[in-house]
Amino acid sequence: MKMTHMLLFLRRMRCIVAALFIISWVNQEVLACTGITLKAKDGAVVYGRTMEWGTFDLKSRLVIIPRGSEFTSHTPDQKPGMTWKAKVGVVGLDAVKKDLILDGMNEKGLTVGAFYHPGYAEYPKYDAARAAESMSPTDVGLYLLSTCATIEEARTAITKVRVVAVVEPEIGIAPPLHFLVTEPSGKAIVMEYLKGELKIFDAPLGVITNAPSYDWHETNLRNYVNLSAVSLPGKKIEDLDFKPLGGGSGMIGLPGDFTPPSRFVRAVAFSKSARITATGGETIYELFRILDNFNVPLGAAEGEGEDRSQGMRSSTNWTTGYDTKNRVMYYHTQHNRRVRKVEFDKIDFANRTELLHLPLDKASRQDFEDITPVGK
Repeated sequence: MKMTHMLLFLRRMRCIVAALFIISWVNQEVLACTGITLKAKDGAVVYGRTMEWGTFDLKSRLVIIPRGSEFTSHTPDQKPGMTWKAKVGVVGLDAVKKDLILDGMNEKGLTVGAFYHPGYAEYPKYDAARAAESMSPTDVGLYLLSTCATIEEARTAITKVRVVAVVEPEIGIAPPLHFLVTEPSGKAIVMEYLKGELKIFDAPLGVITNAPSYDWHETNLRNYVNLSAVSLPGKKIEDLDFKPLGGGSGMIGLPGDFTPPSRFVRAVAFSKSARITATGGETIYELFRILDNFNVPLGAAEGEGEDRSQGMRSSTNWTTGYDTKNRVMYYHTQHNRRVRKVEFDKIDFANRTELLHLPLDKASRQDFEDITPVGK
């Protein structure tokens, strides 16, 4: 009888543990955006990232922003926030058919990427008396890209505004964000809001993922100092010779899951062991190859709110690459893996009078090239 009670107890415990695991998995936000930076032999710096959002299609558009465009930022009480005028032209990707620039580059080669930072992003409290210097987190990318030409300008500009929590109706919360800013010299910084204060970290590795804070990720890298692109040598123990089973043994211990810490380690390992490339254009190929390692299947990364993923093919909505030297933007999407580009030199940022919005895909399907031989 006692044995029977014990078996029932163990079964119940297994059910409870399994239920807790499922609940924790469902509630966990696996928002898996990853950004990396590569450098070509000719000095071209290339930045790129994946955009993961599995709950619904962000319906991002390509946005071309001319010089002189005027903007007013958002505030929690709907009062007009900070206003500014674009000093430089910008090409970027927005979200939910609003001019919320999540990723982009300006005509000076400065790039800004917004990345999800749940559980850690905490903005200063809103003060209605300071509405004129306040803005939403989703305004930051547009603000920096349209007003700054260098890292130092961006560092100064962000200290002149108060980034406050403004609810985005599409997700029902104020988006918790942090930002990677890169310039053509290769310098990069990460901007975060931690415990209500702005923190700016130098980011010489040019890599970013999500939570926790950026300095934690850098410290965590010390756990992986043994990783190497070179295979491990064989060892002899007693009379036995032990050799690696194949190539890649130098990366044994590399974490393979989709959590932000693991992706950060992989992003550093892959970007710092990338093949040597001659030009920015060639480096774009290497960038997309590396970022393919971070694509997330639909259902493995979820955003906020109800699941509206019908019609989506991947949690990775789109992937971008920016040649900051030659001023060319590249991207592909969840629907079409063909890489498309925008050359800044061909855009008249001075005489255009309005923002131009273009769909990322002309049609939501892959454009296959049929090379089947016809006839004999």
